[in-house]
Amino acid sequence: MASILRLSAQRAVPSFTRSFSVSAIKMDLVQDLYVNQLKAYKPAAKSADAHVGSVKSFNAPKPPTAPTLPSDLASELSKFDAQEPTIGGSAPKASATSSTEAEGESADDYLKFLEKDLPKADAHH
Repeated sequence: MASILRLSAQRAVPSFTRSFSVSAIKMDLVQDLYVNQLKAYKPAAKSADAHVGSVKSFNAPKPPTAPTLPSDLASELSKFDAQEPTIGGSAPKASATSSTEAEGESADDYLKFLEKDLPKADAHH
């Protein structure tokens, strides 16, 4: 009976062996050609003056000059005080004519026209 138990114990324990499965590597011809072309690509060297036609040259602006006060400040102030002030920036009448005034309608006439009440529409039933 002991020999039967030994035989059944030997059969019950499976033996594990390491095995490696190697699958065939699939080669992609198009991908290989593409990668090889990418590796072999060398961009053309650009010359140092290649940008001349498309870019303007930069010229730094001139620094501003400091304002200067007039030498005779009192006379300048007296001239300013002597001037008559202009209210509302009114200009001479000759230059103030507009196209509507040339046609015979002034701005005041137009505003009066806009202020008039519109006639009420008769309700027809």
